[in-house]
Amino acid sequence: MATLQKSLRLPEEAVKEIEALASRSGKDFSGLARDLLIEAIKMRRCPGITFADGPSGRRARIAGTGIDVWEFIATFKGLDEDHDRLKESYHWLSGPQMRSALTFYSLYPDEVDAKIADNEQITEKKVLHRFPFLAVPAGKL
Repeated sequence: MATLQKSLRLPEEAVKEIEALASRSGKDFSGLARDLLIEAIKMRRCPGITFADGPSGRRARIAGTGIDVWEFIATFKGLDEDHDRLKESYHWLSGPQMRSALTFYSLYPDEVDAKIADNEQITEKKVLHRFPFLAVPAGKL
């Protein structure tokens, strides 16, 4: 993605907050400010979508739920993109929540598809290598 350099004036409080977040995350100020601005633009384009930290980094989430957009879309694809079956599968979600996730996917398909692909690469062997405490021998519990 091409980038442009721009000067930006920020309130002191915002600068302090970004500096604190950058310090905790190990990112530099500019990189974190860029990421926050991009997230804000995405949330403005797709009301009902928020972003959350997780083991695989920041990811888009359906607001008011613990459901990541990639999970919702992976289910949708697994249902052959059948809207009625999707409504049945997520019967507790409102129409606007579902539309937000579908809209996010229509605007940022590469981002969502990359998360789905990452998840599909996870195997039991990889999980046990990363989290060996999960490999409890049979009969030990």
